[in-house]
Amino acid sequence: MLVRLFQQRDIPPGPWGFPIVGSLLALDSQKPHVSLTKMSEKYGKIFGLHLGSIYTVVLADSTLIRDVLRRDEFTGRAPLYLTHGIMGGYGLICSEGNLWREHRKMAINWLKMLGMSKYNENRNSLETRIVNGVNGMIMEMDGLIGREMDLMPILHHHLGNILNDLIFGIKYSSDDSTWRYLQHLQEEGVKHIGVSGCVNFLPLLRYVPTFRRRIKFLLEGKAKTHTIYSDLIAKACKEGRKDNILGLYLQEKTRKSTPIGDDDEKCWSDQQLKHVLADLFGAGLDTTTSTIRWILLYISKNSAVQRNIHEEMAKKLTTPPRLEHYDNLPYLRACIAEGQRIRSVVPVGIPHGTKEETRIDGYRIPKGAMILPLQWAVHMNPHIWTDPDSFSPSRFIDENGIFRASQHLIPFQTGKRICLGEELARMIMFLVLGNLLYHYELSLADEVNLNGTCGITLTPPAHKITVTRRTT
Repeated sequence: MLVRLFQQRDIPPGPWGFPIVGSLLALDSQKPHVSLTKMSEKYGKIFGLHLGSIYTVVLADSTLIRDVLRRDEFTGRAPLYLTHGIMGGYGLICSEGNLWREHRKMAINWLKMLGMSKYNENRNSLETRIVNGVNGMIMEMDGLIGREMDLMPILHHHLGNILNDLIFGIKYSSDDSTWRYLQHLQEEGVKHIGVSGCVNFLPLLRYVPTFRRRIKFLLEGKAKTHTIYSDLIAKACKEGRKDNILGLYLQEKTRKSTPIGDDDEKCWSDQQLKHVLADLFGAGLDTTTSTIRWILLYISKNSAVQRNIHEEMAKKLTTPPRLEHYDNLPYLRACIAEGQRIRSVVPVGIPHGTKEETRIDGYRIPKGAMILPLQWAVHMNPHIWTDPDSFSPSRFIDENGIFRASQHLIPFQTGKRICLGEELARMIMFLVLGNLLYHYELSLADEVNLNGTCGITLTPPAHKITVTRRTT
């Protein structure tokens, strides 16, 4: 007993937990990010706690997060039921080691080949593909001018088709039954994973009827999605196109013959391909849609902010914004940054896992621990951001009216597993928000609660916005 107590002395401070469940009962299931942030105020920028069977280390400081996540020993994934049970360690999000390293490198390269780079000959082509999707969104909204509308279905359809085009080389009509199913599955899947999150830490809960039904929904949804992907893969093999991720993946797959390590069979399996496609599509659509919805919600609530955007556009633009206008619209960029700060769409961060025993800030971190980069605590820290609950884009504008980035803003996380589609997301957000606000004035129909719903991502509450045409 004395040896055990001595061994525990050099781990991070944190709350005592109960047997089996640890500190799970101390977390608000609806707002775990808020509960963890309150703990950080008590225990400091790094603290540890047991969540069921998993020892968890929470990081609540941007400098510490950047230092930790750049280190190779933190590129693993914690042994969660989601990553290892449901997803089997496949894909980009749930994989680790050689499997993750190889596919991350290739996925970044494919996105750059499609134009996701500031200096790329295909950048204009990629911009055109995004703008085509944005124009479809505007055409649909033009038919609803003056009405109260829920923008979620419109955004989900058109943003989804931008990603469908880039990943699969297809676009769906809004009434396509397959597309409707995939949209439904994506929306409901995020909710089910969020509600069933405790199964990650107490896997035996998957046998409890309530959780069993949710896990069954996720597994059946994955199987049906993979069946749909099988048809898309077969079609892509026949067409041989190289202007989308699937086509580029299949081209690379036929070229690979040299083993890369123990995960070689897994690396080029059909399972891995389908999980990669699902990760690129699902994660990209969910986070981008939620971010844009939050920003539009806050702008609709703040008439002064919206007026500043319109005045900036009136001074700087004679046509709808394109990427060439990016540096000329600092206030719009500040609104995007502020939206990402005030409502982190992944408030607890994407969990990492330790591949070996190591140390953080002098504390011993055991092998297999889960590392949580707590974005909410960083983005809502009153010692960094004055009045953090206030939507204030001016905090990202310097005295000369130039956009000012902050090292404390980490919406795409940071380090070796930073979001690989960060530049693509920035392009989409700027073009979507810029074009919508160039054409329309937005007003919130009713007051809404801004807490949001926390599943995998933090999503805005249901709300309606009235859209009117701007006179430019």
